[in-house]
Amino acid sequence: DLWPVDIRRFGPGHEDLSWVRTRTLEAYAKHYTIAWPAEEMESGRPLRRSPLYDRLEAAGAVFGEKLGFERPNWFATGGEEPVDRYSFGRPNWFEAVGREHRACRERVALFDQSSFAKFLMVGSDAEDVLSWICANDVRKPPGRLTYTQMLNARGGIECDLTVARLAEDRFYIVTGTGFATHDADWIRRNIPQGADARLVEVTGGYAVLSLMGPRSRELLGHLVREDLSNEAFPFGHWRRLHIAGAPVTALRVTYVGELGYELHVPSEFALAVYERLTEAGEAFGLALAGYRAIESLRLEKGYRAWGSDIGPDHSPLMAGLGWAVKLRGNEPFLGREALLAQRERPLPRLLAGFLVADPEVVLLGRETIYRNGERVGWLTSAGYGYTLGKSIGYGYVRNEAGVDADYVMSGSYELEVAGERVPAEPFLRPPYDPANRRVRG
Repeated sequence: DLWPVDIRRFGPGHEDLSWVRTRTLEAYAKHYTIAWPAEEMESGRPLRRSPLYDRLEAAGAVFGEKLGFERPNWFATGGEEPVDRYSFGRPNWFEAVGREHRACRERVALFDQSSFAKFLMVGSDAEDVLSWICANDVRKPPGRLTYTQMLNARGGIECDLTVARLAEDRFYIVTGTGFATHDADWIRRNIPQGADARLVEVTGGYAVLSLMGPRSRELLGHLVREDLSNEAFPFGHWRRLHIAGAPVTALRVTYVGELGYELHVPSEFALAVYERLTEAGEAFGLALAGYRAIESLRLEKGYRAWGSDIGPDHSPLMAGLGWAVKLRGNEPFLGREALLAQRERPLPRLLAGFLVADPEVVLLGRETIYRNGERVGWLTSAGYGYTLGKSIGYGYVRNEAGVDADYVMSGSYELEVAGERVPAEPFLRPPYDPANRRVRG
């Protein structure tokens, strides 16, 4: 795993020598200190802030930092101390994150995801270029979304992102905050020479307010005139809406496993939209929520995270993402031949999930996986699922002779947690809403 030393992990702040020196001093000072789970760097902050930063800070936001962006990790309320207290057990934000998690599952939550990296792919050849670079089918009419990976020639996952088709010659690409430099580089490197296609970064031009939860349609419908019914605005589509006089590009997509909408708003309108949402949201039980709740929610739903669960060394077939690859037709794409070859032989590993029944067991990631007493891998990501009431982990089950679903599910598993082995139950389908009824409802 070379991502921690990939030069494309850097962002605009790293171009400033004084900022780099400030951050380097902190990193050097921590070289021999305890490496706490979820620990945030303190130096060189705040650097990049969303238009909502001051409002969220006043509401109790405790911020983390990603590629220089200040992002709410959780919200302190009711006298809670708005500061991280790190621990190898349950940290001080555990109950607060659970409160935000349940608000999203049971009512509606608002997440500031303005730090998303955002790009436009424009030009008369934009469709052909993206169809070559993307493993999933982007040849869809305007108004549609595509969740897709971008693969290397070995079939490994280089990017994991969402593509919205805006027009015949225009696509909107949304990817993770920390992968802005990496993903832009990968896309630009793979635009065929002479193609009329240009990648333009528009990250700072748009704020993103993600409205998620079973009451999100009710709340949003209270503010717009457009028809939000499932028939008029189904999952995997985008629509242009208007809130408080602001133009909004609403993407019906989710990373938390609930009905919801990513509201992409020109930055100058972000505060007006936020104020209208929070004002109207009181009647619907709206709660502000942060990235640590997103992590807990996505773990329950089985959504993968690039850089931990998936990456250049793992193919969609190994990661359980074969459904998001256009192998049924004859459409060529980068990595196709490698996947076709993989399909013809046993896979060397398969991503599986694990549940630990004991609620006191804390999973942090990197715990060793044992199958029938033998080491077969380690957890790529882990956390606590507040709806399930259990710790959840994901990791690749490895076997030189080959791994399939039957092999994974037929084993008896333990995880080594702080030097002790604890029983774990494997799963391949998400433990929360495996039929996607809540997402598509």
